[in-house]
Amino acid sequence: MKLGVMLPQNWKFDPRTDLTRAAREAEQTGYDSVWVSERLLYPQDQTGIHRLTEYGDGAWPDVYRKVLDPIVALSMAAAVTTRVTLGSAVILPPLHVPYRLANSLAAIGAASGGRVVAGLGTGWSVDEFAAAAPRPMAERGAALDEFLDVADAVWGPDPASFENERYTLWPAETGPKPAARIPVYLGGWGPKALDRVARRADGWLPVMVPPAQVGATLTDLRKKAEQYGRDPESVRCTAIVALGGEFVRVDSAERAPYQGSIEQIMDDVAELAAVGVDEAVFTLHTIAAGIEQYGELLGQFHAAFRAAAS
Repeated sequence: MKLGVMLPQNWKFDPRTDLTRAAREAEQTGYDSVWVSERLLYPQDQTGIHRLTEYGDGAWPDVYRKVLDPIVALSMAAAVTTRVTLGSAVILPPLHVPYRLANSLAAIGAASGGRVVAGLGTGWSVDEFAAAAPRPMAERGAALDEFLDVADAVWGPDPASFENERYTLWPAETGPKPAARIPVYLGGWGPKALDRVARRADGWLPVMVPPAQVGATLTDLRKKAEQYGRDPESVRCTAIVALGGEFVRVDSAERAPYQGSIEQIMDDVAELAAVGVDEAVFTLHTIAAGIEQYGELLGQFHAAFRAAAS
């Protein structure tokens, strides 16, 4: 099982120095990957349609405040590392013009020597869609599919071409091309999202999902992938381990995972490995007060993970 970490992008950290320091230290410590996320804004009104409806009382957590742009963050991390995979968990294609986002990820894939993993989602914020999305929020699933179609063209051989009712890419040279194929991992929990994973993704990216639910869903995903004519084992899984348990999807009668001591968290990670998860990614930025504590936690969690695996 591999080990990754989310990079510090939000208001608690200095974008001039902390993200690059964290990426370097993660690589030096021995992590396999570093990951970034996307949040465009933090609404003042968090009532009604502006609520974070899937979790808790609907209030947006502080971790979503002033989040550094994921393309900028990936570029910065690529510039100061040589080995770690550079992942997104998640970027939201429905908030972007498809060609521009595909071209940006291709450029990072070229500049990094082929280390990019595109973790993608559809998004859920009314505020973000109103501010930035080329298509209405009701079409976010179609917008993600559209991006994947455009990316297939842009990341593939030249001449690249694509056409639908919104966009036309006449045969053209695009690039630079990624130095290696960019795997696509998709988040999501609903039936449509999981069906999309089974149909066309390299992997599933569960965020804040307990181990037992991850295992059951992954089994179903691989069966469905086989029904689509795919090798079921080609569907991989990287789990985002949401430390602190603030937004973990779990029934109130159960013990919320990813809480407690490092040893307890490693027990949960061991359960993830047992159900077929290929990589666990820790959200250290959610429990660190600043970059110094983030660095300390990097070492502590890596050492505990290696000790548990030995």
